[in-house]
Amino acid sequence: MGHRTRLPFKQGYADWIKSWRQDTDPTMWIHNSNVWYSQRITEELGIERLTAFARSFGYGNADFAGDPGRNNGLERSWISSSLQISPLEQADFLAALLQRQLPVSNHAIDGALSLLEIPRAAEGWNIWGNPRRADYSFDYARGWGWYVGWAEKGAMRVVFARLNQDDERHEITGGLRARDGLIAEWADIAARAGL
Repeated sequence: MGHRTRLPFKQGYADWIKSWRQDTDPTMWIHNSNVWYSQRITEELGIERLTAFARSFGYGNADFAGDPGRNNGLERSWISSSLQISPLEQADFLAALLQRQLPVSNHAIDGALSLLEIPRAAEGWNIWGNPRRADYSFDYARGWGWYVGWAEKGAMRVVFARLNQDDERHEITGGLRARDGLIAEWADIAARAGL
């Protein structure tokens, strides 16, 4: 599923990360947190459908308007703009996805889950997740990086959301650094939580 819809990279697309400067399929989109691919999907769906999906999913404030007065909702509403979601809402959304409680088909859920990274092991846990988009809006030194996922050990499943907020610019995106930090610290996090 993840390699079926390859879109061509074109000059003028968001390209501030080297891995984005190529034709991209859904697996590459998720792995690289590719903004231009997200923009092509939002253009295809349109604001009304995106808003309806987000509302039915309970996904944050479901506001795809973008920056006030700029008519850029399909381009950047999810990048430090109108779409807002808390870490708990991120975790609730992922838990609903995993429990197949979202108002979409099982085929759609299976497709979404197939795009996620191969799990990484940490002290007997398998950690699944997806680095979320970093904030590269205007203040490049203060990027945000989400890592949202779940950890499994035996029959136990724990959903998590982690946000890194930078004080300086880094070569590696905030989402990937949030992922690596969470995996490195997972044994301590699980122990503190009594898992």
